[in-house]
Amino acid sequence: MSNLMKITSSIFLIVFLSACQNNLSTPSKPKIDNTLESINASSIKYLKDTTSIGFEWQKVDDIRVVGYNLYRANALESNGKLKRIKFIKNRYTTHYLDKGLEAHTSYVYAFSSVKEDDFESRISNSINVTTEPLHDSVSFIQAISNLPRQIKIIWRPHTQNKIAYYKIQRSSPTESEWENLETIEGRLQAEFIDSDLDDNVVYKYRLFSYTYEDLQSKPSAIVTAQTKPLPKGISSLRASSNLAKKIVLNWDASVQEDIISYKIYQNSSLQGSFKHIKTLSKNALSYEIREHEDGKNIFFKVTSIDKDKLESSLNINAVMGTTLGKPIKPVMTLAQIKENKAILNWQKGDNRAVSYIVYKTAKTGYFSTKKLKYSNINALRFVDEDIVRGVEYKYSIQAVDEFGILSLQTDESLLVLPKLQK
Repeated sequence: MSNLMKITSSIFLIVFLSACQNNLSTPSKPKIDNTLESINASSIKYLKDTTSIGFEWQKVDDIRVVGYNLYRANALESNGKLKRIKFIKNRYTTHYLDKGLEAHTSYVYAFSSVKEDDFESRISNSINVTTEPLHDSVSFIQAISNLPRQIKIIWRPHTQNKIAYYKIQRSSPTESEWENLETIEGRLQAEFIDSDLDDNVVYKYRLFSYTYEDLQSKPSAIVTAQTKPLPKGISSLRASSNLAKKIVLNWDASVQEDIISYKIYQNSSLQGSFKHIKTLSKNALSYEIREHEDGKNIFFKVTSIDKDKLESSLNINAVMGTTLGKPIKPVMTLAQIKENKAILNWQKGDNRAVSYIVYKTAKTGYFSTKKLKYSNINALRFVDEDIVRGVEYKYSIQAVDEFGILSLQTDESLLVLPKLQK
C-alpha cells in the first residue's frame, strides 16, 4: 500500500477538528470510542466512472452503530487531508454513490462507524480510487467553407452507444472565448449548420459528446471554415450626360460566374441613402432612366447579386449622370419700331438652336394684357406688323433645340408706337 493510502489515526484526529462539510454537525473535539467496531477496509468495494464512485461495504454488526461517516480527500489538491463529506444515517445501508467528482482524479476515502452519542469508531484504513478519464470525442469532424453566411459542420457519429447528445462550440478572430451554440440530440446525428454569420469571416468549431448521464467527453479536434465573401461590385459604371430627358447607364459584365442579377440605386446627391429602383438580369448591362427635368444631376450605384442572393457592398463610389441641359438663350441685338412695324434681331446663343419662339405681350388696359406666341421661327429676325399706336408691347425670344428643349427667355424689350398728335 502507498504512503498516500496510509492515513493514520493521528492524521485523522488533527484534521477532524476542522473537517466539517455539507452542513454536518461535527463536534469541536473528536469523540472516539475505541471499542466501537469500524468498517473493515477489506470489505469495501467500489465501481468508478468519470465523475462518480459507487461504494459497497459489509454491514457492521455492532448493535450500537446507527450509521457511518464517509471521509474524502483529493490526493493532489488537499495533500491527503481527509474531510467528512457524508453521514450515512442507517446502519443497514451498505451502498453510497459519491457524485460530482473531477474526471481522471485520484481520491482517498475512509469510513467510520457512528453511535447515538456522536461517538465514532477509529477511521478505517484508507483506499485510493482514481476516476475514469474523459471519453474521447468523435473521431472525425469537418467544417465546410464558402456557404452564404453559414458554416456546415459534419462529423462521424460516436461509436459508443452510451452517447446521447453533442454540444457545439464556436470562436472567431474577434472572440477568443468559446461560445456554446447548440445541443444536438441523438448519437447518430452528424450535422449542424451555423447560420446568421458575418461575410468572409473564419470561424473555429469543436464538438463535445455527452453520455446519458451527462458525462462530457474530451473536446474534438478544432476545425475552421470561412463564410462566403460578398460578390465583387461593379466598378465600370458609366452614366450619360448629353441625352434629352433621360440618362442611360452602362456597365461591364461581372467576371464572377455565379452572378445572376444586378441592382440599380439612385440618389439626388452623394450624401444620404440610395434608393433601389430596378433589378435586372445578368444579361442586361444597361438601363435607361426617364427624367423630364433638363440638366438634372442624378447619382447612381450598381451592385451584383450572386446565386446565393448575396449582394455586393453598396459602399462604393457613385457615378453622376445628367440629362441634357437647356440651350443657351439668344442674345437680343435689335428691338425697335420702324415704319409702323416692330423689328427684332438677335444672335444665336447656342448652336443647338434649330428654331425660335417670340413672345409678345400687349397692354390692353390698365390692369389687362394680351399674350401672343409665334413659334417655328427659323430666321434670326422677326417683324411684327400687327401693332397699334399708343399701345405698349413687350417682346422676348426663346431658343428651341432639336429635342424640343427650350432655353430661358431673353429679357423683355419694351416698344411703343406713339400716337399721332391732333
